[in-house]
Amino acid sequence: MVVLAVAALGWSTVSQSMNSVDADDLGFEVIDEHTVSVDFQVSGVQGKSVFCAVEALDEEFGVVGWKIVEVPVGDTHSRSISETVPTVAEATTGLVNSCWVA
Repeated sequence: MVVLAVAALGWSTVSQSMNSVDADDLGFEVIDEHTVSVDFQVSGVQGKSVFCAVEALDEEFGVVGWKIVEVPVGDTHSRSISETVPTVAEATTGLVNSCWVA
């Protein structure tokens, strides 16, 4: 019984690490009062679709725009993405909030 519990825990840990995604912000550009461009890098998963939540924030760190971005299946460990996010007010920054494996 203990062996099965240890095996299940081990598989759970391995499974989670196989599906973990790292996202790093590379930069942003405020294009106009209704658009911000966000550059980021996604790494950690090969051969699977990844989705990322990209946000635009105002000077008080309130969300003024967001977008779910699908990163296509690829055979490389990391990919750089540039995505345009529409906003309801002028943004002062843009960033990737989180990413996950589909």
